[in-house]
Amino acid sequence: MTTTVLVLNGPNLGRLGSREPDVYGSQDLDALRTILEADAGDTFRIDLRQTDDESELVAWLHGAVDARTPVILNPAAFTHYSYALRDAAALVTKAGIPLVEVHISNPHARETFRHTSVISGIATGVIAGFGFGSYRLALQSLRYTS
Repeated sequence: MTTTVLVLNGPNLGRLGSREPDVYGSQDLDALRTILEADAGDTFRIDLRQTDDESELVAWLHGAVDARTPVILNPAAFTHYSYALRDAAALVTKAGIPLVEVHISNPHARETFRHTSVISGIATGVIAGFGFGSYRLALQSLRYTS
């Protein structure tokens, strides 16, 4: 049986590949999709999405609860202040559905304002600082939590 995994990406991540490659690398979301689909094998089906719209991310998390779909979430800038996103993510984990917060860079090695995540406290787990490897590790973790 194949499990769908929502891989949700927040603001500005649609610019991966051209946005600050020294921080985020030179690959784009299509490359990430290819990597994750290869890692997924027959176990997972990857549903990768990106939006700059907070309300759209919230709606996708509501859909994850309704469909009981595990989530890999890179909230990007919403990490630091979006209580609406935090509350929607909490609905996922409180329903017993895994939600792994990921970051391409290590927020704790960057500007001070990036050190706080309103998502981490309700996430099943947090993986940061490994580039696209953060997503790969999150997918691997779902083999043990789904």
